[in-house]
Amino acid sequence: MRLTEPKWPRVLPAKFVVAFATLGPLGKRLPAPGTWGSLAGVLYTLVFFGRIGWVPTLLVTLALCYLAVGLTGEASRRMGRSDPGEVNLDEFIVMPLVYLGWQSGNLAAWPPWAVIGAGFGLFRLFDILKPLGIARLQRWPGGWGIVADDLAAALAACGSLHLLAWLWTLR
Repeated sequence: MRLTEPKWPRVLPAKFVVAFATLGPLGKRLPAPGTWGSLAGVLYTLVFFGRIGWVPTLLVTLALCYLAVGLTGEASRRMGRSDPGEVNLDEFIVMPLVYLGWQSGNLAAWPPWAVIGAGFGLFRLFDILKPLGIARLQRWPGGWGIVADDLAAALAACGSLHLLAWLWTLR
């Protein structure tokens, strides 16, 4: 199976594509754009996914990942670089996956600020270090690689967050 870039973003104006993929000033004007995109993603998660279950969160996020694949891939092509640091839509879109199952199980006993902080920190750790084969995903073509490594980092952070909560109960 060969991954090909979606063609629909090619008809969109360059300014729109780049502005959307960089979350406007968060990617273009601030230092550490991936961190700012992730922080915006935490806020997005709390506002839109705070009270819904993991299935709708997963389905909406996967649908938005396809949008991100198209826009980030097209933005990187128009910017002339394979994975520009300014492009942070990928971090933003996947953040809800970090917090899947937050309201149930062992995580429900943690204060919300602890879950939010630990999830954010774990995601940034996995996103920056790219362990466990996550770095290989970034080699996929265009937007697929830009989004896939962040998707994997979010799921690894989610699993680690739940593992930490479980280990905390054993103490």
